[in-house]
Amino acid sequence: MNSSTLKPAAELARTNGVRYPNESAEYRRAREALLAEEIELRRHIERVAEQRRKLPPGGEVTKSYVFEGEAGKAGLAELFGDKSTLVIYSYMFGLQREKPCPMCTSFMSTWEAKLPDVEQRVAFIFVARSPIERLVAAKKARGWTRHKIYSDFSGDYTRDYVSREDADAPGYNVLTRRDGTIRHFWSGEMGPATADPGQDPRGAPDIDPLWIILDTTPEGRGADWYPSLSY
Repeated sequence: MNSSTLKPAAELARTNGVRYPNESAEYRRAREALLAEEIELRRHIERVAEQRRKLPPGGEVTKSYVFEGEAGKAGLAELFGDKSTLVIYSYMFGLQREKPCPMCTSFMSTWEAKLPDVEQRVAFIFVARSPIERLVAAKKARGWTRHKIYSDFSGDYTRDYVSREDADAPGYNVLTRRDGTIRHFWSGEMGPATADPGQDPRGAPDIDPLWIILDTTPEGRGADWYPSLSY
């Protein structure tokens, strides 16, 4: 995207002819200013995505990681299927947890319906550190049918790409396979160390639509609420 050819966001915002019943002039001025910022945000998101796509080749994956799925053991290369890109979401459901992480469960529940669309472009699997039998039982309890669930039973992958300490931590990793070579492409690296004051650690843009929806409301995300496993 060539920013030099784009009209200023404020100019685009002024062309917006949307009006709502009984709104005040004060509201419209504030909304126009906000619209300009929203346009800038859209452009920044695209700039970041473009920069991500242009990353140089990541580190080659040289270990032979093996996972255990519902149909048995599978090597990392098998998880790509016929795709050249593999997304691995590591969710928090290690043996130290009685139940899966509610936040991870919220993500995964949202993605259940989108997986057929996502898998037109890339392979997408879910990994946790519990035995596969435990993961499958939790999957069935949630009513998920589309998730490809795997256990990182050895912890090798988790220690290399999620947590060196093998902590029960979430992870989002994107790997590529080109000419038979598997490489790391991108991972979410925003966490407690990169969080701003007064905010919970999170990435940008958010990968869970829940938070994006709440950001459009006057209540916002709040500071004392998280998704629950049941209501």
